[in-house]
Amino acid sequence: MKLVILTQPTFFVEEDKIITALFDEGMDMLHLQKPNSEPVYCERLLSLLPNDCHSRIRVHEHYYLKQEFDLKGIHIDNPDTPTPAEFKRNVTRSTYRISDLKEMKKKCDYVCLHSLFDSLHGNMKASLTIQEMEQARDKGLIDKHVYALGGMSIENIRMAKELGFGGVCICGDLWNRFSIQHELNFKELIDHFRKLRKAVG
Repeated sequence: MKLVILTQPTFFVEEDKIITALFDEGMDMLHLQKPNSEPVYCERLLSLLPNDCHSRIRVHEHYYLKQEFDLKGIHIDNPDTPTPAEFKRNVTRSTYRISDLKEMKKKCDYVCLHSLFDSLHGNMKASLTIQEMEQARDKGLIDKHVYALGGMSIENIRMAKELGFGGVCICGDLWNRFSIQHELNFKELIDHFRKLRKAVG
């Protein structure tokens, strides 16, 4: 099972140091997701990361950064948004509709299906039932090319495995272990990342 880490929705001072440390710990894939952000701030964050990390980053929005920093690919959040003509490869997508999976998987490296559980850092509620996902698994719609997104945590990774997902996307479960205003080090966050890697094993 693959482990994908999504960035915090907002930028913060220690972010480049923490992301670099996560890559040093073996992070395979980071999604740079900063909704409604100014592209210059994404550029700055990417410029602060070691160049050899760029090939393990997918960018949400600001797709031109893919070429500018030689990133792994782009991620399209809205299932109804067509893939930009200049991007035929290294594309991933999100959807909340199981009915999208069959066609999306044909054109993407992987598809993130949400929301499996209530969000851990926002007010988004689960939109899929366990029964719906079991049926999708049994029909072959959920497989190694579909990743679980939404409220994913170390506690429910096992369930995602049982439902047939090929990966999990983690955000709040990791970043909630670091207080932007109060923490001086990010040891707890790194320790938790190690546990996540072991859990997806």
